[in-house]
Amino acid sequence: MPRSTYSVSEAQSQLPRLLRQAEAGRLVGISRRDKTVAYLLSRDYLEALVETMELLDDSGARKAIADHRAGKTRFLPLQALDRDE
Repeated sequence: MPRSTYSVSEAQSQLPRLLRQAEAGRLVGISRRDKTVAYLLSRDYLEALVETMELLDDSGARKAIADHRAGKTRFLPLQALDRDE
């Protein structure tokens, strides 16, 4: 498996390749003095993280997730939306 953590100097010299890796969905760590201090990640990955945090901050969404996990959620086919009520 290719390395996923690079020193600052390695990252500087290989930035275009590391950006391509991040765009492909890999997390790329940047370390200083053997401690990871930053990550390169794709825009899609970051947007997914932000969306997840927003959902977890929403009490209604948390309740819906808990209800689903408890088996309390009822799913209907999409055709049910077309029915006259």
